[in-house]
Amino acid sequence: MTKVSPNATPWLAVSALVIVLDQLTKEWVLKALPEYQAVPVIEGFWNWYRSYNTGAAFSFLSDAGGWQKWMFTALAFVISGLLTVWLSRTPRRDWRTAAPFALVIGGALGNVIDRLRHGHVVDFIQWHWQDHAWPAFNVADSAIVVGAIGIALFGLLQGKQAKEAR
Repeated sequence: MTKVSPNATPWLAVSALVIVLDQLTKEWVLKALPEYQAVPVIEGFWNWYRSYNTGAAFSFLSDAGGWQKWMFTALAFVISGLLTVWLSRTPRRDWRTAAPFALVIGGALGNVIDRLRHGHVVDFIQWHWQDHAWPAFNVADSAIVVGAIGIALFGLLQGKQAKEAR
């Protein structure tokens, strides 16, 4: 009889936390911030800037006519489903795999909620330097980026460790 170790699906609590934080911050933004007007947080570096994105990262396909909403929604569900399956096959103690997966799932679903509720994603964090502004983003976007970096970084490290073990 083989002993089955607990899987990493409890890490989905991190996904849920990302979704809750994302939606709470967006509700605040929709109630408190003016549209398309910078509200300085740290002068010369960071603004609150309420804007909307109908596309993907950096407004990719934002003026594609509306079909992109459904494509990005479906893509988010497929990726989240795949990562959830992978979490179910990941040992619970393997936080280097589980945490990044959970962050991407939470971020992807946070933005899906916006697409389904509003028809676009609400963005509000803007970093800039002098006249150069980074595109506005949100908590969900941050989770996706941190999760993707974690997947890439820890994946490279695990590949290096496996290579050294040979």
